Order: sequence, then structure tokens, then C-alpha cells
Amino acid sequence: MSDAMIRLEHVSKHFPGAEAPAVGDLGFEVPRGSIVTLVGPSGCGKTTTLKMINRIIEPTSGTIWVDGVEATATEPYELRRSIGYVIQQIGLFPHRTISQNIGTVPELLGWEDRRIEERINELIDLVGLDRELLARYPSELSGGQQQRVGVARALAADPPVLLMDEPFGAVDPIVRSRLQEELLILQDKVQKTIVFVTHDIDEAIRLGDQICILNVGGVLEQIGPPEEVLSAPVNAFVDDFIGGERGLKRLGLLPVGGADLEKGPMVGQTASCDEARVAMERYDTSWVGVLDGERLVGWVSEQDLEGRTSLAGLEVRPIERSVAPSDSLRSALDLVVRSHERVAIVIDDGRYLGTLDLESIAREITE
Repeated sequence: MSDAMIRLEHVSKHFPGAEAPAVGDLGFEVPRGSIVTLVGPSGCGKTTTLKMINRIIEPTSGTIWVDGVEATATEPYELRRSIGYVIQQIGLFPHRTISQNIGTVPELLGWEDRRIEERINELIDLVGLDRELLARYPSELSGGQQQRVGVARALAADPPVLLMDEPFGAVDPIVRSRLQEELLILQDKVQKTIVFVTHDIDEAIRLGDQICILNVGGVLEQIGPPEEVLSAPVNAFVDDFIGGERGLKRLGLLPVGGADLEKGPMVGQTASCDEARVAMERYDTSWVGVLDGERLVGWVSEQDLEGRTSLAGLEVRPIERSVAPSDSLRSALDLVVRSHERVAIVIDDGRYLGTLDLESIAREITE
């Protein structure tokens, strides 16, 4: 039995007067509790596909299943109650407060006032906004805040499915990156089934459990996990659409915690200077890290050892930057190229784990 929350089978859409279909013979599945990103050039039918799922647009042919039920077997208004919808323009009602906007669907469903108020407070906390904003109007909020409210409104009736049509396209790159991160954090908590439309391949890679790459006319070129699509594009179209820096994009998907770490030039706080020099020589560095048990307290240079026999009592320099196991190898690479020592220190909750350098990072995507 399929664990797909959404399934499209031979779905097409041909608008009257158009020479070619907007979507032709499209089929794919969206696993329950996952994010599938739809990405492709203009005219590939991303938004049309999204609108067919919740019957804003009816397909010309084919079948769409939502939670095991054929979409056309359900009244459109009933289907949409199980689907949250977020668009780029956000679509908040300007004459209604933020509280009223979030509570729109529960009100239509006839929820009691107290239940609606509790849900509104729960959601405003969930999307990371201050409750004092509930009494304001959309025009009084920033674009990023409005987008968070749009997500909260879509989640108000706790739908199992969330459709998002380029929701972060209208905000600046810094806010967009933050909203992407917040969506991933939110998804970790609520585990919705999300279909996310974007024109940005980097956004698709960052957010999707699977990427669905469409060509003009709604032609499915490739669908799969981001790592699979990046490492093995099925054809020239996919390869070209992904663009350059495939290796760097793959590094953005791989966690530091999955890499083979080097012990690095490390010694204890009471080590002799000879032991420190041996560690430097072994790793061909001019510095050595100083450990207090499993905690990295800092580092000293080869020059700091002159005239001494032991590190005991020697003032160490702090480690200014490090990465955690949950960070991406791309973040580690950035630290390596910006670091004078050309290594990334890996620390987990204060505990030293090891180091990464250019060679070890490159090995992770070539082996």
C-alpha cells in the first residue's frame, strides 16, 4: 500500500485556445509528512499543478488522490478544508486584524470562540511572532511578518496538507533565508505534507525531501531526493537547470556529522612543548589546540612555545569560529577558506569532535 498523501496519475490540463497543454500526462507521489518542491522554468505548469490539487483548477484528464480519496469525489470546499494554501502575495485581508486573519477558517468551520482564540495563540507562537501583533493590521507588519501570518492562517484548521506557491518570493534574500529555515523548523514540529512551488533551484534543494523538476508543458524530467538529483541528473535538461556548482550544492545537503573527522593537532593542558611540537609536525601546522578533557579551551602557536618546557599556565587564544555536527559541509568549507589555519573545528555542545580540511571535505563528495 502506498504511503503517498498526494498522488497524481496521468494528469493533464489543456486551457481553451492554447496550442499546447499547460500540463501533460503528469504523475508523481508526495509521501506523507514530507516536503516535495516543484521547480522548473516559466511555463512548466508548477502553479497549475498546485491549483489542480485543491481544485481551484480542474484537470482536463487524469486522477488526483488526496489522503487516499479521489479529489473529484469530494466537494471542492470540503477538500480545501483539509488543505492549507499559502501564496507569494500572502493574501491577508487588509481590513481584518492579524488575529481575525488567522482565525478565518476556524470561524467558517463554526469553532467556538475560546477554541479559536487558543488556536490563534498557539499558531502565533509556533511561527515565532509576538502576540502583541495580533491586534494589528497587515499593513502594520513587515513582509516577513506577513508571510509568517500567512503560514499560520494556512495551518489554522490543522490541515494535513499544505500547498505553498512561491511563498517567499516577494521578500529580500536575507528574510527569505530566515523564512526557509523557520519553515524547516516548523515542519520538524508539525510534520505536514507540503507541496512547495519555487523557481529557485537552491530553495528547492534546501527545502525539499524530494525535488520534482518540470519542463515546459508540465513534463516531469526527474524526481528524487536532492542528493540524488544533484549527483546523477538524468538528462542534459536537468543538468543545465541545476546549473553550476553542483558540488557546492551537494555539500549544502551533507551534514558535518556524517563526515570522517581528523583528530587534529590537539594536546592536553599540561602537555610538554615537545608533545605539542610533535602534534604540529604530524599535521603540518604551526599551531596546536589545547584540550581540557573533551573541551577545547583554545589554541597556541609554535612561537608561543619558545622558552617553555610545558603548556601548563600558558595563556591560550580562543577558538572564534567552529561548526556543529548538524551544520552542512558547505558551512564547514566556508569556515576552512576563511580560516588562517585552513581547518574547520567541529564542536558538539562544548565537546571537541575533530577537524575538517579541504581534502577531507572534497573526499565526502568524490568517494
